[in-house]
Amino acid sequence: MAYATLAGGCFWCLVKPFNEFPGIIEVTSGYSGGHVENPTYEEVCTNQTGHVEAVQIEYNEDKTDFEAILDIYFKTFDPTDNKGQFFDRGESYEPVIFYHDKEQEQIAHNKINQLNEQNIFDKPVNTPVKPYKNFYPAEDYHQDYYLKNPAHYQGYQQGSGRKAFIEKYWGR
Repeated sequence: MAYATLAGGCFWCLVKPFNEFPGIIEVTSGYSGGHVENPTYEEVCTNQTGHVEAVQIEYNEDKTDFEAILDIYFKTFDPTDNKGQFFDRGESYEPVIFYHDKEQEQIAHNKINQLNEQNIFDKPVNTPVKPYKNFYPAEDYHQDYYLKNPAHYQGYQQGSGRKAFIEKYWGR
């Protein structure tokens, strides 16, 4: 088993695409990269803990790989905006790829270069690649939010502009 830790704005929006992907064992919403141990949602939202909302993906390396996970990841948010996502602004909503080893780091840089060479977006990909430091699971009510609160989740996707962005660039 292996792990990928990825941030792309609101963590609710990163769970569903991976839960539906073969080889994924578990997707956990949480907080990564900061300096406070076991932060709460309220603490992270103050932008004082250094954490971003992220998901940690446990996957079976015999069925999928980090590159395939990044293919999905880059279709879930705006990778050109490193100051937040859609109407969620600030440090806690910044996108980040947290690599767990040198191979993941290289794959992440290669994927970013590939996307930039393809000129898919109106601006260059501006998603930082940083070493994995920590991950703390979010509170239970944040886990699998799209299943627990489907109407609110869908309203958020639509109202934030995330859904329109994904449809514009990826047609889905």
